[in-house]
Amino acid sequence: MGKFLSDFKAFAMKGNIIDMAVGVIIGGAFGKIVSSLVNDIIMPLVSMATGSATFSGLKATLRDAQLDEAGEVVKEAVTFNYGMFIQNIVDFLIIAFCIFVAIRMIMKFKKKEEEAPAPAPEPSKEEVLLTEIRDLLKQQGEKK
Repeated sequence: MGKFLSDFKAFAMKGNIIDMAVGVIIGGAFGKIVSSLVNDIIMPLVSMATGSATFSGLKATLRDAQLDEAGEVVKEAVTFNYGMFIQNIVDFLIIAFCIFVAIRMIMKFKKKEEEAPAPAPEPSKEEVLLTEIRDLLKQQGEKK
């Protein structure tokens, strides 16, 4: 049992697993932010333009409900619910755009980090000594 627990601990503490867990948690929080953006900010603006808070109520009736003499529904109406499809497309486009913007900002930050050149490494003692010898030999060759 001890070997199993130590193997599991080694697996769970690998950097990739922890990075993935952090990504899932941040992704969940980002999903809430985007959902709020869609539901609380963008869709009210859409509702002002279209007169409806969402597209999900839009549908075309293919066959009306059939009622008996008492007014009870015998057969349900058959509807083509295209509004829900439109709503899902709008949600997807907004979420995709938000993810695109977030990734683009991350890539800009990474690019700035990559552009900063690393300082040149200090030459080793041997290189410094060889450079001095080379310079001395050049000076002696110029004197002759």
